[in-house]
Amino acid sequence: MSEPAANADLKRAPPGSPEPGAQHEPPRAAPRPKNYLVLSIFSCFCPAYPINIVAFVFSIMALNSYSQGDIEGSRRLGRNALWVAVASIMIGLLIIGIYCVVHFTTHAI
Repeated sequence: MSEPAANADLKRAPPGSPEPGAQHEPPRAAPRPKNYLVLSIFSCFCPAYPINIVAFVFSIMALNSYSQGDIEGSRRLGRNALWVAVASIMIGLLIIGIYCVVHFTTHAI
């Protein structure tokens, strides 16, 4: 008859440990920073080739940095990828605009 009492002592949690019925949230992982991969791929279709390749490289580096656990580095590289991709798109549109103006305003004699 003393055996059930011994089992009751084994089932008790040690002092200082959380209660078994208490709900605890798992630790939250940091949200994934944006790496702007789609935007940098889109910028590769603009005619500013050295610049848009740099945006693509920054984007891939941000993705790799996040997978290695460097959240702040990933955020910084993603922001760099965004600005370089935007600059590449703007320069590409400027090149296309200049080409159209030159093409349609010159007269072939």
